[in-house]
Amino acid sequence: MTWGRHLGLRPGGAWLLPAIPLLLLSLVSCRSAFHLLHTASRDAVVLAPLPAGYADDASRLNLTKVAEIWSIPADGVSPEAQLAGLLGKARRERLKVSIAGAGHTMGGHTIHPGGILVDMLPWNHMELDEKRDILTVGAGAVWADVIPFLDARGRSVEVIQSNNSFSVGGSVSANCHGWQFARPPIASTVESFRLMKADGSVLRCSRKQNAELFSLVLGGYGLFGIILDVDLRVIRNGRYRMERSLHTVADGLADFDAMAAGNGGAQMIYARMNVTRKRFLAEMVVSRLVEDDHGSVPALREAESGLKRLVFRGSEYGDYGKRLRWNAESKIQPKVAGKVFSRNQLLNEGVGIFQNRSTTSTDILHEYFIPPARAAGFVAAMQGIVPRHGGNLLNVTVRSVNEDKDTFLRYADGPMISFVMLFVQQRTPEGESRMESMTRELIDASLAHGGRFYLPYRLHATQRQFRAAYPQAGEFFRKKRLHDPGGLFQNNFYLRYGKGR
Repeated sequence: MTWGRHLGLRPGGAWLLPAIPLLLLSLVSCRSAFHLLHTASRDAVVLAPLPAGYADDASRLNLTKVAEIWSIPADGVSPEAQLAGLLGKARRERLKVSIAGAGHTMGGHTIHPGGILVDMLPWNHMELDEKRDILTVGAGAVWADVIPFLDARGRSVEVIQSNNSFSVGGSVSANCHGWQFARPPIASTVESFRLMKADGSVLRCSRKQNAELFSLVLGGYGLFGIILDVDLRVIRNGRYRMERSLHTVADGLADFDAMAAGNGGAQMIYARMNVTRKRFLAEMVVSRLVEDDHGSVPALREAESGLKRLVFRGSEYGDYGKRLRWNAESKIQPKVAGKVFSRNQLLNEGVGIFQNRSTTSTDILHEYFIPPARAAGFVAAMQGIVPRHGGNLLNVTVRSVNEDKDTFLRYADGPMISFVMLFVQQRTPEGESRMESMTRELIDASLAHGGRFYLPYRLHATQRQFRAAYPQAGEFFRKKRLHDPGGLFQNNFYLRYGKGR
């Protein structure tokens, strides 16, 4: 589900087109031109294909042999009956079943070795009840299809991660959140869903109907059954004005919610932190999206990439590239503040604009949720931990998340500040070992500051760290075995933290 669920590197190409003339003026030096040309020469066009019979995820570190990859039919005779038949076959042959959408998790959450992988992407039907503002959508639909569908009807997604490449089923299974201000995660917008259990039966789950399963499946990583379709609350599309400002991290974190509430109130807010060597995590650009009623809602358009991708990917090649990108974001973007966008445009950008396609390295996401009063202390800890491990940090996006009152395995049991971090890692045993050591130290720092880490990424947390961050995990896995007594639905996340415990 989540390559970055969560990158937050946007909005939607919004700064690129108006910024090109200014950016080109800033790139007149020979060194800048050489840097971008060098980046372009090393940038692969597409990801290498997977070998037949193997599955992987966005980490590109989980290549696994599976027994079968089965795609649910988009139409034809009784697709749901065929899916139930597949589960019957798995039970008879004692095979485990995992569920995948767009495959943007990073810890094998959609894979079981030697198991059957159910590909839900073809299951992407959509229907909008305009009177109730409820979208009924197949779990395999990706947001890149949902957003234009809603846009044509004047609607928009209420809560979503900051890119459109993920599937609906993956997003609710990981209980994603975005930079919609003062909002809980996406589970808060789910009215109900239909779930196919291990025996092939189908249940409707909501806050009133099969309520326990409702709370377990949302944020449950596919361990309780297969989400068939989801009823989501949607809202009106809107016209937003971008406002940007530069702050020290200490001041910005202290006033993050106040900045969102000021000047008419932001509908969306996020910040991007400086990752250059001299000002490492010491300052940040805050971007506020404020509703603007003075004009029509702009039409939806395709997100642009080009120069934007080169500036971003170039930041992995040393501090010069990081400085070039920071200057573009902190000095050029504020000059175009005040431009207006539709809400849908802000959400309509795919991960491909930033995706690492190298054969030797990969991008790895981390995310930590910290109570606001302790966020500055966590940043101070990060300032020591990341350089000490030689972490190649490309991006830190800061967001605000409200309390989650809907899911069992919740990461936000109160208001939280979210830190979404993107690293480049070498695809070698040494690179994996260094990432694991750094991750565990960052997790310890988050726990020491009353926080938690997000679960869709690499499975580097120890059992102690996992249980400390999620004290309800023991009961979560007990309920998993109660609802799936044969253990049909399994994945690497369950093998790592839940099986036999």
